[in-house]
Amino acid sequence: MKEVEIVGTAIRVGPKVTLVKVGQRVGVGAQSWSCLDCRQCKNDNETYCRKQLDTYGAVWPDTGIVSQGGYSSHVRTHEHWYVPALAFPSKNDPNRFRVFPIPDALPSTIAAPMLCAGLTAYSPLVRNGASPGKKVGIVGLGGIGHLAVLFSKALGAETWVISRSHAKESDAFALGADGYLATSDPNWNEPHVMTFDLIINTANSFEGFDLDAYLSLLDVHAKWVNVGLPEGDVRVKSQTFLKNGCFFGTSHLGSRREMLEMLGLAAEKGIRTWVEEVKIGEEGLRKALGRLHRGDVRYRFVLTGYQEVFGRE
Repeated sequence: MKEVEIVGTAIRVGPKVTLVKVGQRVGVGAQSWSCLDCRQCKNDNETYCRKQLDTYGAVWPDTGIVSQGGYSSHVRTHEHWYVPALAFPSKNDPNRFRVFPIPDALPSTIAAPMLCAGLTAYSPLVRNGASPGKKVGIVGLGGIGHLAVLFSKALGAETWVISRSHAKESDAFALGADGYLATSDPNWNEPHVMTFDLIINTANSFEGFDLDAYLSLLDVHAKWVNVGLPEGDVRVKSQTFLKNGCFFGTSHLGSRREMLEMLGLAAEKGIRTWVEEVKIGEEGLRKALGRLHRGDVRYRFVLTGYQEVFGRE
């Protein structure tokens, strides 16, 4: 379990800071650093920077310190980037996390998962045309998948959930899905062959994965985008793409601009992440990890109670 989404309150600001005020809620996403000078960074693609670092588990080249993400008690922030307080660089060092204002309409526990899982779903949706008149499929209904459903619907697309069984069907419709396909059903794909404009794959396993059947759902030159990180391999053949000329790719997080747009859309549409609060601490984390390994999560855990454990300052 990686704690890479952080929401907190600014307790101090520097004299030159203009975008963050004391007492303001801010959020930090899953990316820790990018160079801000390369072609990708200058074109709202900083998440694809060759030098980018993650919020959790990244080794900082200048200090050798491993980033601890949301498990840290405090972080020191810049108006655009931040690093853990004990590893704060010199004022001329650009190694800072990106900081995002959180709309007042979004409670912290609801907003926090959006900073990683939400952006991971939102970016490929908007970059690949999810909108009214489009038919979008979401493979897998979990931490990322349920947010993909919420944002796909908020963007106006006809949204279908594709899952292994019917176990999560009621949840899918409660989230607003227009339809549901269970791949365990015989000939599950045939009524929908070549009718989808976009499919976002959030699944975490390729076990028993019939890629040809999934890709048969796509219309001519439509796209399949992986955002989950499934273990194992899947066989890809050139012939797989011939019948509809579909495209197969992936997506990584999203840009600052997309983050701000996503939070604004969530506030405007009243989008609510499905979360369960877990008190940070040995007992809470042990139970959360046990349930996580059993797949017993609906659909994000949020760690709370930091002040009780770490204090207020």
